[in-house]
Amino acid sequence: MDHSTPPTILCLASYEKGVDFLRAAKRLGCTVLLLTLPELEQVDWPRDCIDELYYMPDLSDLPAVINGVSYLIRARRIDRIVPLDEYDVLTAAALREHLQLPGMGLTAARLLRDKLAMRVSAQRAGVPVPEFVGAFNNDEVARYLERVPGPWLIKPRAEASTIGITKLQDSREIWPHLHALGDERSFYHIERFVPGDIFHGDSIVWDGRAVFAEMHRYGRPPLDVFHQGGIARTNTIPRGSADELALVALNQQVIAALGFERGVTHMEFIKAHHDGQFYFLEVAARVGGAHIHEMIEHATGLNLWAEWARIESLPDGAAYTLPQHRRDYAGVILSLARQECPDTSAYQDPEIVWRMDLPHHTGFIVASVEAARVDSLLDEYTRRFATDFLAALPPYSSRPPSVSH
Repeated sequence: MDHSTPPTILCLASYEKGVDFLRAAKRLGCTVLLLTLPELEQVDWPRDCIDELYYMPDLSDLPAVINGVSYLIRARRIDRIVPLDEYDVLTAAALREHLQLPGMGLTAARLLRDKLAMRVSAQRAGVPVPEFVGAFNNDEVARYLERVPGPWLIKPRAEASTIGITKLQDSREIWPHLHALGDERSFYHIERFVPGDIFHGDSIVWDGRAVFAEMHRYGRPPLDVFHQGGIARTNTIPRGSADELALVALNQQVIAALGFERGVTHMEFIKAHHDGQFYFLEVAARVGGAHIHEMIEHATGLNLWAEWARIESLPDGAAYTLPQHRRDYAGVILSLARQECPDTSAYQDPEIVWRMDLPHHTGFIVASVEAARVDSLLDEYTRRFATDFLAALPPYSSRPPSVSH
């Protein structure tokens, strides 16, 4: 990489993600290339911040993507490759290896993408995780089911969020389900369902250390919201609390166990009802979705997409310095709405700093210097949304559950 000029960054996007990254990279003087899908051509990308825009029919078709990007690099320099969506993490890693560019290769990236691999590595490092088993060997699965009480979750190893997860109560249901998976069975694992409260940590990582880590608690487990519908909410937990200190330490322990060096992470944990202990659930090398990054920006003043762009724009040997930031509180509440254009004019609290503008959706971000005020508003809005707006739709169907390309 030529240290005298800002880098050229190729961004991959299978979904409409990372607009703030593109804008920040351009502000930093980078040359920005975007590779996305034809069906996203009409997305409101910040085209004034994109130097070159390319389309391919399937970014998971690794041989085609390698050939296309290799042809592209004949005529222009590419210094960094950044996946803006979780589904593009392994594609970006394979491209880096093929083109010998800096950043995570495939082995490192799989630990941040494969839900079984991340559990194995975390457990080996002493990180508490719910008891699990790969869905490979019949005898191992049978011994696991005898030893570990249900219910159980059958999880795809490479899906995002809660997509494709099945909860089963009776061990006799496991075997027909595994049989129905056929050749896809090895791309799943089985995990004990642990009742508890779900938390998430969103971090900026530099040289293997979380230099910024915000801890939040979901109002309802995302799995419940995804499968049962309802209102989704999350908010900053009290700073300096025992929960925050425990989560910050566990967050760093997982980052070290997985060998993640630089970038951003979104990590999820459960605080089990049966013993009050935190357990690691999963991690992704991405900015959290569902407007989490806007919530964090309103609490701290830092935009995770922009900070990620700063990290990627640094020349080799340069150091990242975390900007000064606030330590206030914020929360986000989201719901499907039965109205096409929900009227939220009756909600006028001054702590509302953002309103969702999307057909058949409603939502706010609230911010305050006081954690209790954020909690109180989210509690109030949860009750009011249920009456004023709430609608429910079936969950999205799963993408193909393959770990490899």
